[in-house]
Amino acid sequence: MTTSPATNHSAQVQSVLDYYTAQSVSSSPGRHAARFDELPVEPAAVARTVQNLLIYEWVAEPFYAVAIPDERREETHLRTTEALIEAMLALDDRALAEPRSADKRVVGICRHFMLLAVAILRHHGVPARSRGGFGSYFGPGKQEDHWVCEYWDGSEQRWRVLDPQFDDKFVAALGIDHDITDVPRDKFWTASRAWRSCRSGESDPMVFGIEKHEMRGLWFVAGSLVRDVATLNKVEVLPWDVWGAQPAPDTELSQQELTFFDGLAEITADPDANHLEIRRRFAADPGLAVPTTVFNSMLQRRDRMPLEWEDADVTPISR
Repeated sequence: MTTSPATNHSAQVQSVLDYYTAQSVSSSPGRHAARFDELPVEPAAVARTVQNLLIYEWVAEPFYAVAIPDERREETHLRTTEALIEAMLALDDRALAEPRSADKRVVGICRHFMLLAVAILRHHGVPARSRGGFGSYFGPGKQEDHWVCEYWDGSEQRWRVLDPQFDDKFVAALGIDHDITDVPRDKFWTASRAWRSCRSGESDPMVFGIEKHEMRGLWFVAGSLVRDVATLNKVEVLPWDVWGAQPAPDTELSQQELTFFDGLAEITADPDANHLEIRRRFAADPGLAVPTTVFNSMLQRRDRMPLEWEDADVTPISR
């Protein structure tokens, strides 16, 4: 007896959803899992919960009147949800749902807001995943490096984009006019869309990157593709982690590299349909697989990754 195409498709979709419902090494709350039981599951409430526990490093003072001491800036390099929770409890040991003053929130950036939202949703059985790409809502004419949470809306049978970083202060300061629990796809571009738009000539590569650090260009979009592949494989890296196939700053890419990144952009444009290929390529290509140590470009040091597998050769395979 053969199965119908519809049955096969349904099984494929369910396999993808099951994969993104299970916690990763980075998203797992570990020994603090019970503390998530009382937290809400509705996306807007998840966002408010995350905003109560984290403070965005670069706007702490202008938005919240909190001067972050130098010794606390290391918090932005915490890699796992378990480590974030431990830092939260060190500042305030009450239940995670209890209101925190801004100075009692753990210092992070968009990736930490994303990771905590993903962790809470997965804990409650909601498929969720990280996506790396670019937000158009940080300033006119720019596409800023950004990380968001995609979560599965079972009633509509689609992935929605949740941007848990944006509380009322952020929304007011940046004039945000969209729903942060369902960010329009023309407001947040995945790395795949950015790459394909640049390659077609539709977009200028120099609008994609990080304004604060004057890092922009096609090389940056290529690096974002590599990081997005990692997070689609549930290795939720830091935005400044460097390894393998990521080009060096301001590198002019060769035709061989352009072809390689074209391939990554193609499969990550539809990560559900290409789920197995994304996982296969990540496992097979040492230029994509995250080794047990990566270069932390912000701190200019090598950091050990919280991975379950052995170290990989970081030399890219022949393309």
